[in-house]
Amino acid sequence: MKTSKKEQALETIKQRVLTMGLPPGATLDETLLADQFGLSRTPLREVLQRLAGDGYLSLETNRGATVSSMDLNTMRSFFQSAPMIYAAIARLAADQATTSQLDALKKAQSAFRKAVKHDKLNDMVIYNHRFHEITGTMAASTYLSPSLGRLLIDHTRMSYRFYTNDQDASRTRIMEACDQHDEMIDAIERREPARAVDLTLKHWELSRREMEKYVTPDPLPNDAADFLHAGDTVREVETV
Repeated sequence: MKTSKKEQALETIKQRVLTMGLPPGATLDETLLADQFGLSRTPLREVLQRLAGDGYLSLETNRGATVSSMDLNTMRSFFQSAPMIYAAIARLAADQATTSQLDALKKAQSAFRKAVKHDKLNDMVIYNHRFHEITGTMAASTYLSPSLGRLLIDHTRMSYRFYTNDQDASRTRIMEACDQHDEMIDAIERREPARAVDLTLKHWELSRREMEKYVTPDPLPNDAADFLHAGDTVREVETV
């Protein structure tokens, strides 16, 4: 089935946000987007409003559309809320997932493994996002599923650190994440909610430390610190 221009715009902007092609706080050029997707102003605004409703963008009067920020308060809330929401979603998914949803989850996992095998960073990010998005669909919670959707936007944006930091260690983490996905599928398929929760929390811990580095980056190397303080030494000599 042919994708409409609006759906194409929606999915393309989503992917750009998730893969940091549009970084947090970036302002969208609506004229440029309209030209790119062949949309007039009204349907483009409908796309942007839908993205804002899902948490990808912020719309402000006289400012236009900007990519949702990842400020300190947002990050604090993220790390507090994520394990609780993920665990609750996993329990519900294991209780009520349908056969078609399980098929979709397995398909997303297969695409994720393929991206890992061929070392395609953006595909890894997108299909990992899709995998967890489907668990939210399985949970079918009026309250939790929207929270998961918003949570996954920031989780996915921070996950670049998980996939790229320290190549050898990163590869080991990615393969472990792959295996955990398979175990989570098995727990959901076997209707084992307690096991699904346990696996989900282990999966969260695997990526948490790397994501925290997004908020608290590594310190400057000693030579950079020495350079920054070089002027202090000069001033001390001049004072003597």
